[in-house]
Amino acid sequence: MLRSGDEPIHARSPLRMRRVLAVWGLLWTAGGAVAFALIGNTAWAVTCAALALIALVDLFVVGRRIRQGAHYQPGRDVPPYEPVHGTPPRRRRR
Repeated sequence: MLRSGDEPIHARSPLRMRRVLAVWGLLWTAGGAVAFALIGNTAWAVTCAALALIALVDLFVVGRRIRQGAHYQPGRDVPPYEPVHGTPPRRRRR
């Protein structure tokens, strides 16, 4: 895929949306685990608790990646990549 040359300006990270979805999932699965435990449906309570644990782990992973910050992005002075014209040259086997 070719670069448009303005990725640092318009690029958006999906990490914040993923964090919101993980919190939403954590709330629903934890609530489901409590509700199913109260009515005595152990299998569903365990299933919801396991999904809540997965959402919690995902929250920690997303938080860590957000704290890592932005990775290298080329500056405005770096032009877009030029498309490859023709076929690339073949390498010689030794």
